[in-house]
Amino acid sequence: TSLGLEQVPLGGIAGDQQAALFGQTCVAPGLTKNTYGTGCFMLQNTGEKAVASRNRLLTTVAWKIGERTEYALEGSVFVGGAVVQWLRDGLRIIRSASEIEALAASVPDNGGVYLVPAFAGLGAPHWDPYARGILAGITRGTTAAHLARAALEGIAYQVADLLDAMHADAGIQLAELRVDGGAAMNNLLMQFQADLLGVPVVRPAVTETTALGAAYLAGLAVGFWKSPQEVAAQWQVDRRFEPQMPSSQVRQLREQWNRALERSRNWEGRQDS
Repeated sequence: TSLGLEQVPLGGIAGDQQAALFGQTCVAPGLTKNTYGTGCFMLQNTGEKAVASRNRLLTTVAWKIGERTEYALEGSVFVGGAVVQWLRDGLRIIRSASEIEALAASVPDNGGVYLVPAFAGLGAPHWDPYARGILAGITRGTTAAHLARAALEGIAYQVADLLDAMHADAGIQLAELRVDGGAAMNNLLMQFQADLLGVPVVRPAVTETTALGAAYLAGLAVGFWKSPQEVAAQWQVDRRFEPQMPSSQVRQLREQWNRALERSRNWEGRQDS
């Protein structure tokens, strides 16, 4: 290294989401994290086996520590927290992103409204660049609060679609979903996510897990920690969201989401060359 740091060893390097996976100490096969940023990024550790996806996910190297290489399945949602920015900057129904939770919580449910935020097409597992955003189920009784709730729920539905694809590929029954990123601080969103998935959603004490993961890797390289298992002991829980919604209600909600999702597909139409 240069810039006056000639004596400082470069101990670890990792991509953004791989570092976040390690920062969430997902060091055993099946452990899964989702980052709620502008988009959403889910990775699941598959151990030393590179699982070839049959459900339009990516197979990626998670990390290599010493001679051991571990792999992951990865899926990306194009529009996650960005939908909140749209409500703020486009529709102007909130003044700051932090207001959306209280607004969405002011109504008991979405009032039958579904927002598919396919503003830039759909990412994994759909991969439809021709899809566009759809707001479905609007009635005369629809309010800004229903739109806010539909926007948050739209993030969670897309994450659930990713997890379905991962389960189909790896066959791993998820025990919990570890979450990070700015939108992970939204308690209403995290509770709805747990309800949809039917498993606990766990938010760690440190949500800046990308930087943390890079630090963990560097610490392993210089011997500050002796093993990934020792690193995992550093991980602490801030809050655990347990699923509360009846499975019949979840099934009905997801059926309606799929109807809205289908209407967003191929909106622009394919232009054959």
